[in-house]
Amino acid sequence: MFSKILIANRGEIACRVIRTARRLGIRTVAVYSEADADAQHVRQADEAYCIGGSRPQASYLRGDAIIEVARRSGAQAIHPGYGFLSENADFADAVEAAGIAFIGPKAASMRKMGSKAGAKELMHAAGVPVVPGYTGEDQSADVLQREADAIGYPLMIKAAHGGGGKGMRIVRSAAEFAANLESCQREARNAFGRDRVLLERYVEKPRHIEIQVFADAHGHTLHLNERECSAQRRYQKVLEESPSVFLTQELREAMGSAAVAAARAIDYVNAGTVEFIVGQDGRFYFMEINTRLQVEHPVTEFVTGLDLVEWQLRVAAGETLPSRQEDIRQEGHAIEVRLYAEDPEAGFLPGSGKLERLRLPLGDAHVRIDSGVIEHDTVTIFYDPMIAKLIVWDRDRPRALARLRDALGQCDIAGPKSNIDFLERLARHPAVVQGTIDTGYLDRHLDEFVQSSARDEAVADTDLLLAATTVQLLTQERATRVAARASADPGSPWAIADGWRLGHGGHRSLAFLHRGLRLELRTHGSNGEYRIEGVGSNDATPTLSGARLEGDSLTLRIDGRSRRFTVLEQGRRVVVHDGEKRLSLEPVAMYRHEQAHAGSGADRVTAPMPGRVVMVRATVGDQVEAGQEVMVIEAMKMELSLKAPRAGIVKEVRAAGGDFVEADAVLVALEA
Repeated sequence: MFSKILIANRGEIACRVIRTARRLGIRTVAVYSEADADAQHVRQADEAYCIGGSRPQASYLRGDAIIEVARRSGAQAIHPGYGFLSENADFADAVEAAGIAFIGPKAASMRKMGSKAGAKELMHAAGVPVVPGYTGEDQSADVLQREADAIGYPLMIKAAHGGGGKGMRIVRSAAEFAANLESCQREARNAFGRDRVLLERYVEKPRHIEIQVFADAHGHTLHLNERECSAQRRYQKVLEESPSVFLTQELREAMGSAAVAAARAIDYVNAGTVEFIVGQDGRFYFMEINTRLQVEHPVTEFVTGLDLVEWQLRVAAGETLPSRQEDIRQEGHAIEVRLYAEDPEAGFLPGSGKLERLRLPLGDAHVRIDSGVIEHDTVTIFYDPMIAKLIVWDRDRPRALARLRDALGQCDIAGPKSNIDFLERLARHPAVVQGTIDTGYLDRHLDEFVQSSARDEAVADTDLLLAATTVQLLTQERATRVAARASADPGSPWAIADGWRLGHGGHRSLAFLHRGLRLELRTHGSNGEYRIEGVGSNDATPTLSGARLEGDSLTLRIDGRSRRFTVLEQGRRVVVHDGEKRLSLEPVAMYRHEQAHAGSGADRVTAPMPGRVVMVRATVGDQVEAGQEVMVIEAMKMELSLKAPRAGIVKEVRAAGGDFVEADAVLVALEA
């Protein structure tokens, strides 16, 4: 076994590899960019070295710098994690040439899978089912159009090199093909440096099921059963679980055998994932092999009881696989979701900023947190905005879903916006609960998972609004009592926080901001007994009684009906949770009106976040229509389309292709 390894990655995967290495007594070396000098993976490793600037191209994609650090530090092996250089065959070759072990497959195996077109042909020859399509080298638009028409619609255009959901388009008619082809090729060229595409029949309402495979250098190959990843948005997985509710035991065994055959066809060694698309009729087709450890590997670890990183290390060190196929167990049910700094209400726009508050559940036998950040760390604009992976396990799927919902209810993030609300709705949605979700369901029904109106939510969740208001009232009263006890006249009637004044009944006015919407309430009473005006659209004045705030638990009676809430934060925000949903309010001064950020105005298009201009679609003097794309920028591994806010004539274009722009910078202006 190795005594020291280098981890050529960052964030939660680097921290996760460090945990296993420390348990095995292996010292770890981290590498980091200038933006990551204070990152958790740097702090947790035994030693760490800066390898360049903040952008990945200047640091984590610099294979030569990483290998040099491995040499200097005496690391015997390099673990690439996932992303960055993990599936770069040239890097794997360079590592081996330097006399350092690569903790992953051989470069030759990667190259066989590096082209989706070549991979399909190879799998077909090995007897692995593949989707009908075109993988030819002739990439002229006319040939691709002709082949698409022959395959039939709907079909999928896919970048032949790359992954992660980039360079993929669904085309439903011949008339849509040319425009989608151009867009797909451009995205592939920007993301992977090559614009070759392949075409394949699109399977309607498919399931995405992948098989974890492992192989050693001694000729042993096995699989660790499946993970279902059908809950996806724009080809990005948002919920992964094992086992799949869709598979019968017979289908599971057939897919497992096909996955092992696929791995053997490319002489695979170490951890890999064979991804299949499965039709409603149970027919399955090969999609690709991910030649690395997957983000969702913890669900497999939960149901098998194995440490896949430990297996990776042992195989890379020349050992045989620790188990045989018949020894692999599948116990209970595990589910993973990913907490991201993103705004689902703004099209899942990635976010960045300091994590002013990060509350996550404590890990135990049922709940696992994999994270690369802690409270007060910063989510930067340079990398994927994932905050943490939340993984749960229980004896069966209903119990696991209950664990997931409970764990999500304990999460709270302040600073950048997050997708917690979205995940809570996902975990309770009938399509997820019943296990009927397919890969396109979220995109077809996104409005069922994303709250679009802050006002509607505030009115609809009357009990949550009353609970949050009560928390604020009780907190004010507690603070007033503390201040009174410290004053020269602690018995003064003016030190009582009930709003009473000489000549009229007591009342207090409160104001909150909720996602930019201002809410104003008028309250009467004190000490847990209140009447509140301004709640809802009718003239009702709810009566609250018996309100008690003990720790993070609020109990009260609303018009005689007893309720209990969890208080996730009280202070700069008031966040309450009723066991199913949450409400977050920001207390503000009653007589000062905060103006919410308006984004792009009627006469301009602004950058929603820092990024690089990929393409400029408009020039000065152009007549544009409302919603017409005028510019494309790339930020946080994502391409963002910026559109004209109204019809008009372009007056100014303030950025060119390749420019880096700051958030809120005006990029295009229209004539008044």
